[in-house]
Amino acid sequence: MKRLAIILIMACAVLWAAGVEAHGPTLKNKETASLASNPKNRGPFELVTHTGRTVTDRDYLGKYMLVYFGYTHCPDVCPIDLQIVSEAVDMLGADGGKVQPLFITVDPKRDTVKVMADYVKHFHPRLIGLTGSKQQIASAAKIYRMQSRKSVPQDAEPGEYLIDHSAAIVLIGPDGGGLSLFPHGITARDIVADIKRYIAP
Repeated sequence: MKRLAIILIMACAVLWAAGVEAHGPTLKNKETASLASNPKNRGPFELVTHTGRTVTDRDYLGKYMLVYFGYTHCPDVCPIDLQIVSEAVDMLGADGGKVQPLFITVDPKRDTVKVMADYVKHFHPRLIGLTGSKQQIASAAKIYRMQSRKSVPQDAEPGEYLIDHSAAIVLIGPDGGGLSLFPHGITARDIVADIKRYIAP
């Protein structure tokens, strides 16, 4: 399975570099743009981890967070972005312990606790997958100004669908306030350089 995940990531990277538009985080909107220019978003959320534990935003106060919204059935850019997040945490070395990577699903119908647990193990060992009810996910997405919409391809099998969603990795500070927004295509090195501006030596 790990080998399959690596192959998928590499193949998707080639497709994206070739300019092939892929389903996944492709939405661009004014709210996401405003987050990049003034990312001081914060607010309460309550979700369920991939281990089945209920958590709120207060559980992560005191740590930096790299937050990514996506879904496990994403056929293209989600695996790439989560791999970038994983690499960035590793590249931080000892400071990586100050950063908590979070993957919040935009597809709670399919992304159950078990599905999330099976998915996140292909990335960083400290990556936490978060799911919940439709309302809980919508509330968290609103806080970080992420949007998503269901998309059904013409050749889809009954019950199959994709989800287009905002492309961004959000850096949240220890106080719960937004610090930076990283667009799809950013390198792990660039993320690390930005985080180091905030982490005291």
